[in-house]
Amino acid sequence: MTINTNFPIKPNPTPGDLACCTVDEEDRSLWRKVVDRIADHCRSRSLFILHYCTGCGAIELPPAITSRFDAERLGIQPMVTPRQADILLITGYLSVKTLKRVILSYEQMQSPKYVVGMGSCTINGGMYWHSYATVKKLSEYIPVDMYIAGCMPRPEAVQQGFLQLMDNIDKGCANAWKNYYRQYDHYLGNQQSLFGPDWQTPTDVPAEARHYKLFGEDTIGNHTDLLTKFASELVTQPIPAKWPPEE
Repeated sequence: MTINTNFPIKPNPTPGDLACCTVDEEDRSLWRKVVDRIADHCRSRSLFILHYCTGCGAIELPPAITSRFDAERLGIQPMVTPRQADILLITGYLSVKTLKRVILSYEQMQSPKYVVGMGSCTINGGMYWHSYATVKKLSEYIPVDMYIAGCMPRPEAVQQGFLQLMDNIDKGCANAWKNYYRQYDHYLGNQQSLFGPDWQTPTDVPAEARHYKLFGEDTIGNHTDLLTKFASELVTQPIPAKWPPEE
């Protein structure tokens, strides 16, 4: 029996150390890579979708998931909460106000997570491209794994898009979600340019980036500096002795 000396071995590890032991991606053993491939294969066959029905897709989507085309036979079924969903499916145009809720829902999803933009509106604004209140390109604000073009796309196209996404997950190349952690300052900057410089979400994305070992030089920057400022101001605000505070 040989020991792979590439792995860091702690003397007398405690149960807590064993539970939290992690290995860098480049140092994983062949067995670990095989297990990950099996996990990707199984994950691709069991996907829960959170339908964010913002427009025409709310009407066009049911044929793809009901008895005639039956997306559930592919292992895809609806989910009612982002915390248990794998795919965030945006089915139509997005207004500026709606995009805020989409971002909040996306950040609540557990990783790995995938975003599918359904319809031309998520690509370039579609028939609402001239509206001041419509988002033109979804991928500028959150990572998008796949667009399904059309106004609206047919159920066959939607099903083919699901099959392609499943194949990408199975091959281990559906990793757009990692970009949100690696380039969070870029996405946050685009969000703030649309919502205003004070825009922030309750999710500590840089901390999650460290958890997933995706923290990089582009995770934080000029835009994430504002989050630290807001947090410090919130902490330093005095707590009133009475509520509601007296004028």
